[in-house]
Amino acid sequence: MQPKEISRRNFLGKTAATAGMVTIGSMGQAMVPENRNEQSERLPREVWIASISQMNLKSSTSAEMVDKVIGCLNEVLVYKPDVVCLPEIFPFWGVEKEYNASERVAESANALEKLASFSKRNHCYSVCPVYTSENGKSYNAAVIFDRKGEKIGEYRKAHLTEGEIESGLTPGLLDPPVFQTDFGVIGVQICFDMLWDDCWTILRDKGAEIVFYPTAFPAGRMVNGKAWQHKYVVVSSTCKNTAKICDITGEVIEQTGIWTPNHICAPVNLEKAFLHLWPYNRRFDEIQQRFGRKVRISIFHEEEWAIIESLSPEVKVQDILREYELKTHEEHTRSATTAQKKARGE
Repeated sequence: MQPKEISRRNFLGKTAATAGMVTIGSMGQAMVPENRNEQSERLPREVWIASISQMNLKSSTSAEMVDKVIGCLNEVLVYKPDVVCLPEIFPFWGVEKEYNASERVAESANALEKLASFSKRNHCYSVCPVYTSENGKSYNAAVIFDRKGEKIGEYRKAHLTEGEIESGLTPGLLDPPVFQTDFGVIGVQICFDMLWDDCWTILRDKGAEIVFYPTAFPAGRMVNGKAWQHKYVVVSSTCKNTAKICDITGEVIEQTGIWTPNHICAPVNLEKAFLHLWPYNRRFDEIQQRFGRKVRISIFHEEEWAIIESLSPEVKVQDILREYELKTHEEHTRSATTAQKKARGE
């Protein structure tokens, strides 16, 4: 059964009050009602993200696997994704044929060519994890294509396993790049990188708003933890089990499961801010009274967090923060750190 053609209009205002929750359709995707004027009702910073799990996908060759994964992506084209993310070294997972180092690089180049064409044809960004090489060194990497199918950069896995190093791979630098897209700043981490926080922190400091996480293992709640810890969206794409999209609160927006084991697509709204609750909640009633349905304030009572989210193209969250003298969670802790150092005489 295929999902019927639907519009991609924003639907966050029709969800439950908890930030990040979505309406789930019968296919396990984020379902959006048809609308006669899609662009006018879509939020300016609404980003549709597709991700893949290769759970139970098998093939004889790398080329065959690439075609199977692209087939999974074709299933979500009805949602017109802005960006798609594939699993770690996806052309070689679940493949019967074994490839030596030079063959892996050659097969990776073929996969990149197909994904570049996919991006251009479907006007979306792609995060494509493969093997790359430069100056005699080979890397476990993710290549980023823009909507025109042009390469805009590459991230090289910084924290390799001992087995990968023994096989001849070289670790990437401990200074991950960020990539500017037309919807925001993105970064990438790969698999074993999950066990170190250094590069995740650097991506936050560089302004990443979405971090894509291609991986061989699903990492479970660690994915959610990275999202709320660093206050950016984290999107996992997995070689097995669950792929998911986590909002800045760590809550799952969408994930694969028994009914949709291989693909997901859902929107995230980047026009939001993560706040420590006190003392800023003293201004929340004023904000809500003024903006009504145009702004959603979600309170996490046990954690004492709050999310301020714009549900209107007319309202910018930064304007609200400035006018009502609100600090983001990071600004709040940074200010407190400065005061603590001063009090210590540092």
